[in-house]
Amino acid sequence: MNDITNLEPKLMWEYFHEITQVPRPSKKEEKIREYLVDFGKKHGFETIVDQTGNVLIRKPATKGMENRKSVVLQSHMDMVCEKNSDVDFDFENDPIRTRIVDGWVKAEGTTLGADDGIGIAAAMAVLTDENVEHGPIEALFTVDEETGLTGAFGMSNDLLKSKILLNLDSEDEGELFIGCAGGRDTIIRLPFTTAQVKIKNTFKISVGGLHGGHSGDDIHKGYANANKLLTRVLYSIYNKYGLQIAEVDGGNLRNAIAREAFAVVSTNASKEDLEKLISDYQKFFKAEYHKTEPELFVKIENTALPDTAIDDKSTRNLILSLYSCPHGVLAMSQDIENFVETSTNLASVKLKDDYILITTSQRSSVGSALDSACEMVGANFLLAGAEVEHTDGYPGWTPNPDSEIVKISRKAYIDLFGKEPKVLAIHAGLECGLIGEKYPGMDMISFGPTIKGAHSPDEGIEIKTAQMFWDHLVEILKRIPEDK
Repeated sequence: MNDITNLEPKLMWEYFHEITQVPRPSKKEEKIREYLVDFGKKHGFETIVDQTGNVLIRKPATKGMENRKSVVLQSHMDMVCEKNSDVDFDFENDPIRTRIVDGWVKAEGTTLGADDGIGIAAAMAVLTDENVEHGPIEALFTVDEETGLTGAFGMSNDLLKSKILLNLDSEDEGELFIGCAGGRDTIIRLPFTTAQVKIKNTFKISVGGLHGGHSGDDIHKGYANANKLLTRVLYSIYNKYGLQIAEVDGGNLRNAIAREAFAVVSTNASKEDLEKLISDYQKFFKAEYHKTEPELFVKIENTALPDTAIDDKSTRNLILSLYSCPHGVLAMSQDIENFVETSTNLASVKLKDDYILITTSQRSSVGSALDSACEMVGANFLLAGAEVEHTDGYPGWTPNPDSEIVKISRKAYIDLFGKEPKVLAIHAGLECGLIGEKYPGMDMISFGPTIKGAHSPDEGIEIKTAQMFWDHLVEILKRIPEDK
């Protein structure tokens, strides 16, 4: 059985299936926005599209709940578009192909879009399920969360009427998130000039088969970064045999850990020399990541001789600066056990016409530590003569464990499932930080079903936790207090 519309809760899964059929890359949300607007109008709900492209759908309270406080159900429209290199897929036009595997819903070689399609589906199901008891509802669907939080940034401060917000964009069932890290990107442009290829032995060296994952949620889980592994191989070849880099490409998205990377290089080494070196590095990497990266590979292929490559000085600057660029956890919280405070992600390396574009992202729940992480990464590349730009970033969300909605959500979970939920902050960025900045006093919590491998083609949603997520959401809405 591979039809997800037969899963429970049925209405939520039916909407999720519909959502997977609508292309929705970040910054290209026109089709999913039209779908949501049509949904709202079809059911007679007040439906608003704001100046940024966010969609807000309002529904009055169910009978007998008219005096309850109004609640925002918030999720984002866009999805991360990642696929395996051997998969032919057009994210702007093709529907996601879903399958059920050992209790999980997954996609065929692409990201699934459960982040945050399942949040959209849950909100739609609340709006249309006649059995759900609730006070006044505002369902907010924001644009471009994944690449810039554009929708939350662009919201006016008078769009929402509610004072309680349920963010449906978390990925670990049984965990209630009450705070998040802030983040900024550091963008590097390393200039180069081209030079004639002096060495006739040319090869393509690739690193792949990696887990990837979310640069906030997964940064502490020991996954390898393809850009860092490829750099280690290139550094070794550079020192032993010399090389020129004709092409380099690793990673894609600022908020994803790089899964694949390759370089086209010319070198004095023979293919036999390189095969031995690469075989050794594959053994090293597999030993270092024997639990987290079982599919890891490093391979070498013959390729056509390029006419030009980047010059010797720029090759040296690139290899040395990538090798010395930090990646991963920089500090753990001193206040919350097992919580990452500060991290950095070497997200992507792309060869442009006259510069190499290197994208990195930094996160921290401490403002000064975030600034320092950005400056440290920037300083590393300034030494190589690069241009460095720091984005404005987004604010964190300060936890309030004594808030009303936290207490309601915790008690509802205990009563439903007979166990205590974890109340945590999250290292990933959530739109709650920006929304809270625009709406001071907004009482917020974030929760969701278990989603693994978000931002990678391994993304999956655990079916049994989707039912628990739905039951918990419905129970919370039933317990929202009166608006006195």
